[in-house]
Amino acid sequence: MMSKRLKFMLKKELLQTLRDPRMRFVILIVPIFQTLVFGYAVTTDVKKVDTAIVDLAKTQQSRAITQQFISSGIFIPQYENSYAAAWEAMDQSQIQAMILINQQGQMQFVTDGSRGLSAGVTAGYAAAILSRNQQPAITIESRAWYNPLLESRNFYVPGVIAMMVMVITLILSSMAVVREKEIGTMEQIMVTPMKRWEFIVGKLLPFGAIGMVNVLLVTAVAVFWFNIPLQGSLPLLMLAAVLYLMNTLGMGLLISTVSRTQQQAMLSAFFVIFPAALLSGFAFPIANMPKVIRFFTLFNPMRYMMTILRDLFLKGNDLTILWPNYLAMFLLGTALLTTATLRFKKTG
Repeated sequence: MMSKRLKFMLKKELLQTLRDPRMRFVILIVPIFQTLVFGYAVTTDVKKVDTAIVDLAKTQQSRAITQQFISSGIFIPQYENSYAAAWEAMDQSQIQAMILINQQGQMQFVTDGSRGLSAGVTAGYAAAILSRNQQPAITIESRAWYNPLLESRNFYVPGVIAMMVMVITLILSSMAVVREKEIGTMEQIMVTPMKRWEFIVGKLLPFGAIGMVNVLLVTAVAVFWFNIPLQGSLPLLMLAAVLYLMNTLGMGLLISTVSRTQQQAMLSAFFVIFPAALLSGFAFPIANMPKVIRFFTLFNPMRYMMTILRDLFLKGNDLTILWPNYLAMFLLGTALLTTATLRFKKTG
């Protein structure tokens, strides 16, 4: 049965966190807003490509090829009179691609490499169109499983859950203890009958509840607003969220015990969040990273949460497949909470 001291501590933290209208806005509204921004703005889909088409051959075959590009609906023709005009338009970023056919009928497809990933996707579309002009002995049909339309929104939005939970809970918990130090109430708390574990649980549990609410809010936006199907089990998603919160809250508590001011805690939290996001696979595949970097990702809880989220949303995998990720988060979370608790005892 929960002790009265713990109940009072939980009530105090919740009131202190939610009494400010601006804080309520940050906790409840900002995650929804940022999910909408990610869903609409963060995309690798290429739908409209301004393309210069220079056909000097003017043969039936060259016209048929250029017409295939135009009829795809992806390449928007911007006709130029010469190679020089097309290259100048490319230099001035007025177009993103060029289809150049010389008088001998030789074709060259050029993309703007300064646009990074979009250039690769554009080149892939062009290769698919050109492959139709060949008659191979074997007919090849490609099919994408789990995300048939290859919509980047379905890939990125589930990952926002891991991002938002870490940002909010890590920042809140990183200032939990140091705030008491700054306002001078830590000494008063230490001389009360309250046990250390009650103090830690009372500090972290409200932030954990806020984190779970954020998970439900972002999941609701993903499913009902963006129509991203949750193929897997919602209870498994909640279990993953609990294990993930062990890591973010443990990390925040550790930062709070080593920081002297709330400003130091805030800066330290952002110092952790940025590399954690980069090494999570949210935007860049971990398999493409150097071996040394891939080794460090093993100690990043966001990596495992990102894998679980995408597998639950897109593949519908269950615990028989995802258990290594759950186990890794449990071990990392236990280690972080234990270290933070021991550190708290030293600083108490």
